[in-house]
Amino acid sequence: MSDANYKLNQNTDSFVMNNNIDTFFETNNELISMENVSLVYDKKSATVPAIDNININIYPGEFVCVMGPSGCGKSTLLNILAGFITPTGGSVKLNQKEIKGIDSNRGVVFQQPPLFEWFSVRKNIAFGPKMKKVSKDKIATDVETLLDQVGLKAFADKKVYELSGGMKQRAAIASALINNPDILLMDEPFGALDALTREQMQGLTRNIWWKTGKTIFFITHDVDEALLLGTRVLVMSKHPGRVIADIPVDFTKSYVEENSDDVRYTDRFHQKRNHILSLINGQ
Repeated sequence: MSDANYKLNQNTDSFVMNNNIDTFFETNNELISMENVSLVYDKKSATVPAIDNININIYPGEFVCVMGPSGCGKSTLLNILAGFITPTGGSVKLNQKEIKGIDSNRGVVFQQPPLFEWFSVRKNIAFGPKMKKVSKDKIATDVETLLDQVGLKAFADKKVYELSGGMKQRAAIASALINNPDILLMDEPFGALDALTREQMQGLTRNIWWKTGKTIFFITHDVDEALLLGTRVLVMSKHPGRVIADIPVDFTKSYVEENSDDVRYTDRFHQKRNHILSLINGQ
């Protein structure tokens, strides 16, 4: 079965690390379905179409990377999936139920982490389940698991303002994961980081996906990042945004299994890279 057809086994309700991703995946129904989705902004002078006629199915366990020219509606698409905005046309469903507003089934990670600067890392991660009145024992256990998973155990009691940019993003990812969302939505999460930290965060995100089977929807402007993380790359057209290509890729699987980034130097990688760049730059 190809990476593009991997599906997450719905019998698990935990984000706890698992060393064999194949135990998570099986054929299943789509997790997200978007049918004929459009969004038109109604301004005083005119109506402005942001995205038009989007048709996407996302299956459990996929890592979907989204690319396209600036202003093509990538973030608009993510905001619709998050429930922040409602499309003006079409249908958006999660587990066959219409998405209406925000809820804990979708975790969101932005470029600028929305953390409480004066809270400790531990308190930030615990905040969501605390508001949902989850038991203290479960929160404590889950927080410790996630601190270990994102590499922040030694910084658990540091205030957020004391952290580096990469550490803040680690805390933001943990804060999103603790609610065990069905899908993790990431909007250019590493765009503001330096090259070395960015590569470390890519590795962290890849490992979380690989070990938990969590479904990820990831916006990026970096073709290499998309190819080295995703199992699918969606390419959008210029404004108004439409999906013009849906490309299955499997480099991230090779990266993990071989514990090496040598795959980025292969002819196949460069062919995919050039193809995606030509789709974006040729518009």
